[in-house]
Amino acid sequence: MSSPGMSTSISSSAQRLMFTLFLLALLILVASVLSSDTAMPTQNMSHKERTELREEARDMFYHAYRAYMENAYPADELMPLSCKGRYRGVTPSRGDMDDILGNFSMTLVDTLDTLVLLGDFTEFEHAVKLVIRDVQFDSDIIVSVFETNIRMVGGLLSAHILSEYLQKQVDVMHWYKGEMLEMARELGYRLLPAFNTSTGIPHARVNLRHGMKDPMLKKSRETCTACAGTILLEFAALSRLTGDPIFEVRAHAAMDALWKLRHRGSDLMGTVLNVHSGDWVRRDSGVGAGIDSYYEYLFKSYVLLGDDKYLARFNRHYNAVMKYVSEGPMLLDVLMHRPHAKSRNFMDSLLAFWPGLQVLSGDLKPAVQTHEMLYQVMQMHNLIPEAFTVDFQIHWGQHHLRPEFIESTYFLYRATGDHHYLQVGKRALKTLQQYAKVSCGYAAVNDVRTGKHEDRMDSFVLSETFKYLFLLFSDPQDLIINVDEFVFTTEAHLLPLSIAQLGNATFSFRQSDEHNVLDFMRTCPSSNKLFPEKVRKPLRNFITGSCPRTSSGKRLSALDFQASNADHLRAVYDMGITMVSVGDRSQGKVRLFHSFYNAKSHEEGEMGLQFMQEMLELTKIQSMNQLAQLQAVAYATDEKLQDWTALMAGPSHFSPELIGEQFVEGDIILAKPLRACDEKLNQEEDGDDARGKVLVAERGDCTFVSKARLAQKAGAVALIVCDNVPGSSGETQPMFAMSGDGTDDVLIPVVFMYNVEFSKLAAVMKRREHPLRVRIMQMVEFKRWQLAKEGRQNDTTASTQKPDREL
Repeated sequence: MSSPGMSTSISSSAQRLMFTLFLLALLILVASVLSSDTAMPTQNMSHKERTELREEARDMFYHAYRAYMENAYPADELMPLSCKGRYRGVTPSRGDMDDILGNFSMTLVDTLDTLVLLGDFTEFEHAVKLVIRDVQFDSDIIVSVFETNIRMVGGLLSAHILSEYLQKQVDVMHWYKGEMLEMARELGYRLLPAFNTSTGIPHARVNLRHGMKDPMLKKSRETCTACAGTILLEFAALSRLTGDPIFEVRAHAAMDALWKLRHRGSDLMGTVLNVHSGDWVRRDSGVGAGIDSYYEYLFKSYVLLGDDKYLARFNRHYNAVMKYVSEGPMLLDVLMHRPHAKSRNFMDSLLAFWPGLQVLSGDLKPAVQTHEMLYQVMQMHNLIPEAFTVDFQIHWGQHHLRPEFIESTYFLYRATGDHHYLQVGKRALKTLQQYAKVSCGYAAVNDVRTGKHEDRMDSFVLSETFKYLFLLFSDPQDLIINVDEFVFTTEAHLLPLSIAQLGNATFSFRQSDEHNVLDFMRTCPSSNKLFPEKVRKPLRNFITGSCPRTSSGKRLSALDFQASNADHLRAVYDMGITMVSVGDRSQGKVRLFHSFYNAKSHEEGEMGLQFMQEMLELTKIQSMNQLAQLQAVAYATDEKLQDWTALMAGPSHFSPELIGEQFVEGDIILAKPLRACDEKLNQEEDGDDARGKVLVAERGDCTFVSKARLAQKAGAVALIVCDNVPGSSGETQPMFAMSGDGTDDVLIPVVFMYNVEFSKLAAVMKRREHPLRVRIMQMVEFKRWQLAKEGRQNDTTASTQKPDREL
């Protein structure tokens, strides 16, 4: 079935859509004007080099695409190290991660429109025929509603739209009769049962054949904000292309329900909620994982559909994010109901999309700042880790070849024309070539510190990462389509702005009493100081703190100093203080040096000397506090339990604190499965009963607090989480406290051990014939216990030796 004809007349709603194109043009114009008076320190990239990089990006795509087609198709994904396909129910399960798989050739469907952008119409036509012939959805498989929508429904719709475009513009594919639109409609209907909730917010998962009647889904309650709020673009396009309004109606209802759940005081959203009650399960609020694309779809729904209420909602949320979550170039999660309280001390890599969204919305300066911070993180670690701390050390070391940073780089270049972003793209491209390319495609990196690969190549590598790299180095006039006439979905699928002209008469958009004029105030960019080099310059070497600043007139004390505060870093530099990394940068250790010669003035030099003296005193106090917080995993070295030793461990923010002489004791056993992310933890036939035991789980696959809850549910009296990075040690790396999700329901002690310390414990466990009994307590209490025991032994020895001396 072909899509309905698109009217050539320009409606009033279509005119509103021209706002975004005007906005982008305005940004380019302002940047160009300012650049004429401003020296650009970034070396301009020659047309020849840019063309070479574009062709290298094309080659990267085909290296991965052919590896998939020759070794994995019709599987959903390529496993690049095994060089074979990943099939649901055949390849060993990865738990919830496999909910993206539906045995529907996801990578090929997700990649179709990239082939068109590359100008490869022959391969596109061949791939479309394969999809129509081979892909089917009648499978007894539970899939993610969110992932299936953005990758499969979005991929089919974009490919359908471009097929009809090529029929008219290139005079090819005349055999195509709208088959992929019908496939998208069928898949959309299979997702609809997930929307049958009391709130209208869809379930996170659905069975493709049985809907919500699958027994595995009876307890389905929770979904993430992004999961429920990243539906409207695809479902609205599906309704308008097919004339079937149900999809758009359901997606609008879900967005309206989410909007009503915002915190009315802060205008922030949480990350996880109950789809039936609307209660928040996780109240963390940021712009990263769990919430990211909700904000994106609010703004892009306005752009694609011309509905003002989505612009108003976006602006309300955006103002709240910039007020509470944004700290200079950093974006740190807060609690939606207590927005001045930070909920975690790290940032995840998914927030890298945010500068690109800021560019589209017209707020260029903070986009430049956050992008520059992310670029320095990439330079520091070669690849942006999955999560990094506020002092830019690695929190989660994986790198899944995500596209978000390259996406923002592309939009910043389109908005500014600044060749700095071409150089950033070049660095990203070369890094992927060096660290991710394997003989059979591109492999995710399991840990950026070691460079070890993971047998994983997500479909978004082809649909987004290489697409944005290719677009970055391409001249718009060289592309077969004008990308300014399309909206990129969160999966980088192309939906034409002309969809708004099709209309959906069955749905009422207007809620005129919901917003006031203030909600529309943030819709045009300020032309003041938009040129990005002026914004980047103060942030140069932001991570090391060597930036110029003007004196604030107030002395910064060591007690108030925060390494995550850009102003503080600049202040210490002005005082003549420099920071030098000591040893491996990943250890996060720095040494401070003070020099009057480097100070901005004599007065600043005196302040620096006083700052250094305060820092010395503060370091002593902090060392004592760290010792007080340090946990001990103690065990007896002899069978009579007389001689004990202890290994250091870190605490957690979400478990009970062992105070004074309190301790927990029990036999130690390994979790089965080892990462302790399974509801059936230690319940299988080959698993030891966890009741009354101290359970050991490996870091990874799920959060620390999730492991703790499952261990507690299994009856364990305590949990030890061991690091999954070989060679990590508390002797060389700073000990940290594991963070939770804001819900205080863990009642057992939970501690963290680095790899070297746990290896010692594991060796003792292996040597013992009987289960090893351990005691978890504060390290300082263990030391006191040991000293007291040694004192008693000395007294005993002295009393037994006294008669001999008298003789």
